[in-house]
This record gives sequence, structure tokens and C-alpha cells, in this order.
Amino acid sequence: MKSKWRWYAVLILPFFGTLFPAFYNHAEPALFGMPFFYWYQGLWVLLTPVMMGIVVFATREGDDV
Repeated sequence: MKSKWRWYAVLILPFFGTLFPAFYNHAEPALFGMPFFYWYQGLWVLLTPVMMGIVVFATREGDDV
């Protein structure tokens, strides 16, 4: 049971990654002409479901799901 909580702790990363906009509120470095502010948030939008999927599969109880 204790190892499951370690997996759940991974889900804190997207929260803290977007919690402080002052950290990523910059225009540079731009990626394909898109300011850092937008592509940084977009990256988290893509990474969060991947992280959630990993946590779900790592914490499943059995194969009957």
C-alpha cells in the first residue's frame, strides 16, 4: 500500500508545474513562434494525461479492470 502513495505523488508535479505563473510568464524561449507562456502550458496539458495513465496502470489492484 505504501508504494501506491509514491505513484500518487507523481500527480503533484502538474499542479506545482503550473501553480506559479510568474515562473513561466515569459515570451522567450519561443518554440515555432509560440511564446514560452503558451507552449509551457500546452506541454503540461499533454503530459498530465500521460502521467495519470501511468499512475492508473501502476496502481491497479488486479487485471479484471
